[in-house]
Amino acid sequence: MTLRDPLAALGLILLIWAGAPAAIGNPLGPIDFTPNGTQPALQAALEEPDSCSGCHGAAFDPGDAAFIPHATWSGSMMANSARDPLFWAALDVANHDVPGSGDFCLRCHSPTGWLGGRVRKTGIPATPTINGENGCKLTGSLTDADGEGNDYAGLTCHVCHRIDDSGPQGQPSTIGNGNVWIDDALQCNTPDGNTFFGPCRKGPYDYQPGGGIFAPPHGWEHSNHIGTSEFCGACHDVSTPDSSAGPLKTLILPNGSDSGIPFPIERTYSEWQASSFGDPLFADGLEGHAPVLPNVVSQLRSCQDCHMRNSMSPSARACVFELAGSRTGDLSVHEFVGANNWVPRILRDEYGLERVDAFNRTIGWAEEMLANRSASIDTVIQSFAGPGNPLVARVRVTNLAGHKLPTGYSEGRRMWLNLKVSDGNGATVFESGAYNAATGVLTEDAQIKIYEVLQGQWNLNGNNSCDVAEPGGRKLFHFVLNNCVAKDNRIPPAGFRGGNSLELRPVGYSYPEVSPGVLAHWDDTTYSVPVPPGTALPLTVTATLRFQIASKEYIEFLRTEAVDHNFQTENQMCNRSSTVGPANQTRAHYMFDLWQQYDRSPPFNMVSDSASTQAMTP
Repeated sequence: MTLRDPLAALGLILLIWAGAPAAIGNPLGPIDFTPNGTQPALQAALEEPDSCSGCHGAAFDPGDAAFIPHATWSGSMMANSARDPLFWAALDVANHDVPGSGDFCLRCHSPTGWLGGRVRKTGIPATPTINGENGCKLTGSLTDADGEGNDYAGLTCHVCHRIDDSGPQGQPSTIGNGNVWIDDALQCNTPDGNTFFGPCRKGPYDYQPGGGIFAPPHGWEHSNHIGTSEFCGACHDVSTPDSSAGPLKTLILPNGSDSGIPFPIERTYSEWQASSFGDPLFADGLEGHAPVLPNVVSQLRSCQDCHMRNSMSPSARACVFELAGSRTGDLSVHEFVGANNWVPRILRDEYGLERVDAFNRTIGWAEEMLANRSASIDTVIQSFAGPGNPLVARVRVTNLAGHKLPTGYSEGRRMWLNLKVSDGNGATVFESGAYNAATGVLTEDAQIKIYEVLQGQWNLNGNNSCDVAEPGGRKLFHFVLNNCVAKDNRIPPAGFRGGNSLELRPVGYSYPEVSPGVLAHWDDTTYSVPVPPGTALPLTVTATLRFQIASKEYIEFLRTEAVDHNFQTENQMCNRSSTVGPANQTRAHYMFDLWQQYDRSPPFNMVSDSASTQAMTP
């Protein structure tokens, strides 16, 4: 074992002296899964989101709810990252696979709990918080509002608006794994000469005298960093834990060699950076992309441009003390819109939170993005000589997003093409990618196209390959154990220059170069459809791109892990007597019940296109 951190070495000595086990990953061992960035505990505690809602919420005017910061944030997955039942089920698997690794996960999902020392660290040097990595030491409840002491409030206002672009000793900001620097000053001296208790709140605005917008009644500081994609990249590139003993896992290449690179779990920021959206010098081909405005294709398109869209409401304002309309065209809505339209529905209905409208907005924004700003589709019948002969059709899916499609967390997340051919009577004569809503089963026929990334463990089954399933075929989703990529055919973004990157390139699939070093941001799938003699004409070919948050295989994997390894119920594990959430179930069983209750993570139809033989030239 190599210990790079002297504090970890000191911890090892103390633990050996105390007789505690010192193996890597042991909850009482010396390995620190989160050694970088600001560490617990803060001298200036994080304020609760409810303290921000008085000025930045819609209590005074419900019409503000579509754009004012707290109201738009409150239904997002950012605001509910620590309530997400799918996260908690996956956390138990991670902690079983590598004991203590939940510290790595909870740093981002409950930053108030983590920075408050209620996860794994109680100070510097880090001392163990027993069972904290399971979330058992978090305060508050899943059903509580976002008031003081609730660690389930997710990514809060005070977390993001206290992030600095450098550390207290000038340490540079870094990309990935939530290794952020939090301003922990006890006093804020604002640029306009005022002094406030506590750290400055960073924001994109500079409140100069005579500017027409009054400075806020709290400490503030203009920050260019908060409006950059690098700000988002601090969390939206995820690698294996870079522990005090080095990377937990390194990337094994298809030939079995070890690259030495920390295993890339998610690369959303890096995908963006390698695209035309991330570099204005490579902006060719962005015309027609929904997020790009006409005649400005040379502009860099940040994460915020798409996921925190500028409000054009004539009433837009960021604070109730501002005049309605004072922020029109100058307010990034805190919608943090993504692809998840399923879990917000569960949270809305399960926990009794007084934010039903906020969850509904989040669901609507997610579905709008999936339907209108993520992809386009084109279906063409290439040949058909009549019944008794095959019909050949080509379906092209074009990625309109600024990163791979789909992107982000890979376990259970997928997108696929459903192709149906109907005859002149409307009867289906062929289908690829059929999905049974009653069982959650996706039929993986011979011609199906599923867009996904499959990560696995090298040589798990002794075949010198990247294994993503057991010998019996059960798919595996071991987040912290994965060290190889078996498949990545997700569609690149426009101008994608990551084809030679070991961390970004397609795996088990190829995209053509459209210019030197730049891969196509579309994918063509050709279908050969058998058409029996006597089939009624005309034939209609309909292709639909479908997206799903959580597959049946993933949900069942989580439950099977809980059964096979005798996971405790949450109340047993945490010594609680809760009656909400998992309570007297394992987290995985609770998630399985929710999956069944909420329509088995129903796939969302993103875009669709049809072609008919009737339109073919004789």
